[in-house]
Amino acid sequence: MFIQANWKEPLIYEINGKNRQGYYIPEENINISIDIPEKIRRKNKPELPELSELEVVRHFIRLSQMSFGVDVGMMPLGSCTMKYNPKVEELATEITENIHPLQDQNTAQGILEMIFEMQEWLAEITGMTECSIQVPAGAAGELTGVLMMEKYHREKHRNRDTMLVADTAHGTNPASASMAGFKVIYIKSNEEGLVDIDILKEIVNDKIAGFMLTNPNTLGLFEENVLEISKIIHSVDSLLYYDGANLNGILGIARPGDMGFDIVHVNLHKTFAVPHGGGGPGAGAICAKGELAKYLPYPIVKKENNKYVFTVPEKSIGKIATFYGNIGNVVRAYTYILGLGPQGISEIGKMSTLATNYLISKLKSEKGLSLLAPNRPRKHEVVFSAKPLAEKGVTALDIAKALLDRGFYAPTIYFPTTVEEALMIEPTETEPKETLDKFIEALKEILKESENNPKDIQDTPKYTTVKRLDQVKANHPSSITPSYRVKRLREQGKINILK
Repeated sequence: MFIQANWKEPLIYEINGKNRQGYYIPEENINISIDIPEKIRRKNKPELPELSELEVVRHFIRLSQMSFGVDVGMMPLGSCTMKYNPKVEELATEITENIHPLQDQNTAQGILEMIFEMQEWLAEITGMTECSIQVPAGAAGELTGVLMMEKYHREKHRNRDTMLVADTAHGTNPASASMAGFKVIYIKSNEEGLVDIDILKEIVNDKIAGFMLTNPNTLGLFEENVLEISKIIHSVDSLLYYDGANLNGILGIARPGDMGFDIVHVNLHKTFAVPHGGGGPGAGAICAKGELAKYLPYPIVKKENNKYVFTVPEKSIGKIATFYGNIGNVVRAYTYILGLGPQGISEIGKMSTLATNYLISKLKSEKGLSLLAPNRPRKHEVVFSAKPLAEKGVTALDIAKALLDRGFYAPTIYFPTTVEEALMIEPTETEPKETLDKFIEALKEILKESENNPKDIQDTPKYTTVKRLDQVKANHPSSITPSYRVKRLREQGKINILK
């Protein structure tokens, strides 16, 4: 039985410590006088914990024991690709420690060479002409892509005000299109969970700027008509945008560029094994084909006269973030690709697909679950519906909570919205068969218990540090305390709780 560590751990500010410190910093014998304006000088000493290194390490180790991560157990979080991150990547990030983003590029040739090679590799992997690693993460990549589309059409004097989005797309797709000023039209899926070609043909016209599509889609299904979709979109000089959230399922096997996509965003923090979740930081890349490469955000590193230099694409939309992207995470992704090589990369798509379809073969006949198009193979993930069980009182949420008690992180639930009581499971390529078998048995046990004793499942989790949360209270502004300072001021009655 899985039982999570449970410490009565106070906040680090509440641990009793006075005049203790972890390091002695030698005093600098430098006589420098800096005139700091009075209005920005501190009035009080900073509220920092005064603890030894030992106390700090023990505090954070105890907190880590009350957390769940991929180093603890399987995280089948659909569409988030929570694969194992090799520890050598952490060692590799040390090369960034002595480099400053404002230093002369002539003194940072090593890191520029790494960026250049990363751009080249990603262009090869996605089938695009050129890539920029300037975007900080996935949703920023989407926004970058639609901004490139907007400028591209505007410079061609085309009045394109509408973006098409598949109804299986991530919620960030329509949000990104709206931020760029486009009206959004959803393209409905057919009974097989794929883009309905007949609907697409009816809707496409010369007002459409582009179509944002994920392939494999969020149901884990490969859009087998993607070449026809590309032909339809391009017939009106519209553009096809690839959301790279699910690239893991086809990595090394198929390339978006060969499918007809014009712009691709890649989530380095998912596909290429960089730690993520809980707000990041992530890392992204945006790649484009042909003329569209001129619109990529800058800087892009080129090799000129045996030197690596920053360049600005001819029609660049500008910068989407500061400096050169999240370089620390780009180094991690670079190390991951370098370690695997072309052969290893080609195994990722195969193994993640094999793991997903193994799960399907063991679970699709289970009472309590249903599956759209059960005989159609999936790629990286599968979305079961727990609707048959929900009709008896046990929901997808209950199943997810019960998995926590069995030592597994919860799968994604209630997404995509096209599936009622959705359980989106992504096993990834890094889990061994024995772990997949334990997950299958845990899920079968939960389904069986739901039939015999539903109350027991509805009361889970029981063995985790934090038990079942009140979903509304947990997300209400009055329950959220952004900092220790806010907590203390609230306790002193000096600020009011938000209602």
